Amino acid sequence: MSELTIWTYDWVPEMPRGFVRDLRLRWACEEAGLPYSVRTVAFDDRATNHLEQQPFGQVPFLSDGEVEIFESGAGLLHLARKSERLMPGDTAGEAETVQWTIAALNSIEMVSVPWWFLKISGDADNKLAGWLTMRLGQLEDILREREWLAAGRFTVADLLMADVLRVADVRAFGDRPATEAYVARITGRSAFRKAYADQIGHFEAADARR
Repeated sequence: MSELTIWTYDWVPEMPRGFVRDLRLRWACEEAGLPYSVRTVAFDDRATNHLEQQPFGQVPFLSDGEVEIFESGAGLLHLARKSERLMPGDTAGEAETVQWTIAALNSIEMVSVPWWFLKISGDADNKLAGWLTMRLGQLEDILREREWLAAGRFTVADLLMADVLRVADVRAFGDRPATEAYVARITGRSAFRKAYADQIGHFEAADARR
């Protein structure tokens, strides 16, 4: 088996640490027990220095032998197909897991990330707030009735949804007890804690080299 390589930046400013999306791939590998290494591209030259691997100059991207994949969602699904800890092998379980993985990206993150950018830019009339309130309310209804999103157990869909929800300030949109409990439960897993600590340590170590 070829060793997986997760590519991230060599350094980022303090604010995005803990949220750079290589965390998702680290976390998935930790959950599945898949060995991996981490390599870097230069943050300062990110607009031009790795366009062959990631045409938008972003991270992460994933190398697995001859396979190279960009976009964290695509990388997660690739990893999930390597381990039933991340996605069931039966057709119905796989379909449900893929469905909710895509939903995390297309139904929640596509609203939450633009909302977050507008929020930190000081937009006093953030018109995405109503849309995000609706989406979080719909998700709250679902999480009130179930512990996991797919297949009756933890899957890569839960990993991704919990990470997406860490960015969305759930408490800013009213009482969401089921969603808050869900995020706390998923991010309380030892694999998340290790991946998070490793990413923070990676960027803190880079401070001394700058």
